Amino acid sequence: MPALQSSSRGHRSRRALADINVVPYIDVMLVLLIIFMVTAPLITPTMVKLPTVGNAPQAPSTLVQVTIQKDDTLQVSLRDPKNKASQASPQPVSLKDLPQTVQQLASQAGLSLDAMPVLIAADKDVKYDAVMRALNLLKQHGVERVGLAVQSNPS
Repeated sequence: MPALQSSSRGHRSRRALADINVVPYIDVMLVLLIIFMVTAPLITPTMVKLPTVGNAPQAPSTLVQVTIQKDDTLQVSLRDPKNKASQASPQPVSLKDLPQTVQQLASQAGLSLDAMPVLIAADKDVKYDAVMRALNLLKQHGVERVGLAVQSNPS
């Protein structure tokens, strides 16, 4: 019997070690996270290529045109084929006086401010912010029909 006891003591069952040490993986992930956080602000955004307009719809015949120049100056004119006197040269206007000038030109054409179409024509080098400020100001003062002028590229 003593032989059986010694053999059972000396014979240990060996189990496979199934534990995975994940600490090195966590360290690698944290280093990658830091690298991405540091390099993300350094990446310059690419230029956005805007789509070209194949066939733009025709603008209404009677409208107020707001032109935004490269130096952010605004000019307003009334295009009315029925009234040849309204075809005067564009008048310069400041951004804060834009809604009142559009209101005057709309009443001159015999339309209300919410029924008068307004077309914003901006130079392609004008900042997006200048166009959006004019658009937002017109919308706040009751202009319902505002459009952006585009150049048609028939393909």
